[in-house]
Amino acid sequence: MPSPLAGRRAPPSLLVDVPRLVTAYYTELPDPAEPAQRVAFGTSGHRGSSFAASFNESHILAITQAVCDYRRRQHVDGPLFLGIDTHALSAPAQASALCVLAANGVDVMVAHNDEYTPTPAVSHAILTHNRGRTTGFADGIIVTPSHNPPDSGGFKYNPPHGGPADEQATGWIETRANALLARSLKGVKHVPLRKARRAATTHRHDFLNPYVRDLARVIDMDVLRGTKLCVGVDPMGGAGVHYWAPIADRYRLDLHIVNPEVDPTFRFVAVDWDGRIRMDPSSPYAMQPLIALKDRFDIAFACDTDHDRHGIVTRSAGLLPPNHYATVMIDYLFAHRPRWRKRCKIGKTIVSTQMIDRVAARLGRTVCEVPVGFKWFVAGLADGSLGFAGEESAGASFLRADGRAWTTDKDGVAPALLAVEITQRTGRDPGEIYCAITRELGEPVERRVQAMASAQQKRRLAQLSPSEFRHRELAGETIRCILDRAPGNGARIGGLKVMTDSSWFAARPSGTEDIYKIYAESFRGEQHLDRVVEEAQAMVDDALAAPARATRLQAA
Repeated sequence: MPSPLAGRRAPPSLLVDVPRLVTAYYTELPDPAEPAQRVAFGTSGHRGSSFAASFNESHILAITQAVCDYRRRQHVDGPLFLGIDTHALSAPAQASALCVLAANGVDVMVAHNDEYTPTPAVSHAILTHNRGRTTGFADGIIVTPSHNPPDSGGFKYNPPHGGPADEQATGWIETRANALLARSLKGVKHVPLRKARRAATTHRHDFLNPYVRDLARVIDMDVLRGTKLCVGVDPMGGAGVHYWAPIADRYRLDLHIVNPEVDPTFRFVAVDWDGRIRMDPSSPYAMQPLIALKDRFDIAFACDTDHDRHGIVTRSAGLLPPNHYATVMIDYLFAHRPRWRKRCKIGKTIVSTQMIDRVAARLGRTVCEVPVGFKWFVAGLADGSLGFAGEESAGASFLRADGRAWTTDKDGVAPALLAVEITQRTGRDPGEIYCAITRELGEPVERRVQAMASAQQKRRLAQLSPSEFRHRELAGETIRCILDRAPGNGARIGGLKVMTDSSWFAARPSGTEDIYKIYAESFRGEQHLDRVVEEAQAMVDDALAAPARATRLQAA
């Protein structure tokens, strides 16, 4: 059940105490023997809170030294682009990182006036520097926990390909950082912040203008320039807050920033479903302030704290679910980007809508289906073999108009502006276009649920194979496919995906909580989806109980 506060402005009692949070960053020492207090790279870097001793100065000093050591092993000797978002812990973490980077002699590029830096602007800067080079490759660090609550901190590494680091890189960095923590940071090089700021290796870099200028290479600004459409944007207090006015000025957009405020408590963001503040532009609860304004604009959108996710609000349909807008983007882009390769593929994750496959079939394009995590799209975006890559959680990127890489990390800004291009060119907003697609290809309904699972059960679910799954029907239909590996690259999905002709579900363990998640979709309506979800949960519970039954039988 949603919290009674969901969709409403947060009361003062819910706001994070920023002075206490920052004090804890410097004073709380993590215990390396406690798993929850060790460095742990998930799908998007190390995340935690200083209150829980899971994101503190010790973590950042250790991770940054590990990144420096990894760079040397990989012979990465170009500049490192360092960006931050607007979370309260981001500026302290950037300062800690800079002290280590300077001590290690790394050329660091930080924004002028310590400006906030969106994730796509860092990825764009890395790719721009590295294009055409054979030596002196750049990489980057982005200090952000994405859309996570205000007491959160995050720290992620992007190698020279510009996108999220793969498991080989993050595994090495994680192991090295935890070894440094266990040795009370012995082996971490460090100089005072004043010295680090004045170091010859610390440079100021303009992230904003090159990114804004290059947007004309990924969005058809000739269509947008001077448009009469009234456009609204809510930066949600995030890192792109000062990017939108230059975008509007350069391309002559009638764009209104509905909230230019930056406040680390994020008091202006509506409370999410669970009673916490979360800057998630795909959440109908967090997006209530912008949804309430939808009739003031022809099209409106928001981006999360590091601006790598998007939320599209239309007059016709309100907030579009991410799967709906991904479908519209694919349908539009592959019809209006003639310079893309004819064999250019569509990237989607294992839990994204099957509507993408139906649109792809109509377009004559191949779908590349991968496990959850944007890192799986990096190579395809970099070499131009993926025209579009997107996740069901509102993260996406796509190629420049000429078929070259734009960003290899998620970009919330480009999909947001694409909504304006689509509306201007077609005369219909993305909500209307999605309805037209469903009239032709069918209308799916989707749901995500979660259930409790122990650590042992989560390991069991992650290792399940199709041969252990004894069920043959789902909600009255024959199961035609059971996957434990993604068809696009053969990588394990960390769970199972079960498919029929008109429905599917995927079950995956959570990486951070004692729960598992079920993603489900049906093209036969809500009642059929109810059956899919109910039977899916029973099937998963049955599979997780199988080892226990076997143990009891052996004991008997």
